[in-house]
Amino acid sequence: MNSEVSRSKRRGRSRFFCQAVAAALAVAASTFACDVERRKSDAELGLNAQQSAGRRIYDAECDRCHEPYSTRGKKGPGLKGMFQHKYLSLSGLPTNDERVTDIIRLGRNEMPGYSQKLNSQDMQDLLAYLHTL
Repeated sequence: MNSEVSRSKRRGRSRFFCQAVAAALAVAASTFACDVERRKSDAELGLNAQQSAGRRIYDAECDRCHEPYSTRGKKGPGLKGMFQHKYLSLSGLPTNDERVTDIIRLGRNEMPGYSQKLNSQDMQDLLAYLHTL
């Protein structure tokens, strides 16, 4: 009889411990998941074919250093709303296709240039995508 009571108490404690761990994990997940959003598809973002092609280039070449949908930066500045500002945040240069293309092609400060990697069409596609941010 005592062994049955002991087993029952252990199961109860074990169940309580599992529930406490699950609750702690849920709290931690909700706390740390604040900045994490599900990646939207091209269709959800309303991207056309050129913008989608630009997004693929962005994912391959730019995303490791620049957040596309945030003003918070990684290694480089976040690019959300970049073309909605008159001047680029770090350089103070005018925000227009010519300046942005020059920075992508030639690089700037710690950013490498991509003139050897991206052709003219790639640049146009990437700019089309950057305008959607």
